[in-house]
Amino acid sequence: MTRTDENLTMTSGEFAHLGEGSVAYLRKVSSDELLGRFPNLGEIAPGMELWALFAANGQPILLSDARDRALAGAMENDLTTVAIH
Repeated sequence: MTRTDENLTMTSGEFAHLGEGSVAYLRKVSSDELLGRFPNLGEIAPGMELWALFAANGQPILLSDARDRALAGAMENDLTTVAIH
């Protein structure tokens, strides 16, 4: 079977759900950045450095003050993690 460009094109809906439920990314963030991006996050002290695990669509899954705990949370949820620098 010959593949064409048409076979390789994803719809915007397919792209939006790419990695959903299976891929997450880990990134060190400041609490100030999180409060700015997610105003409904709740109470969190300003100026803290945290490790955040985000779903493939960018929604926060968990926050931790330790990278290994954030990775453990991903493993508990059977998520493949990628690091964002």
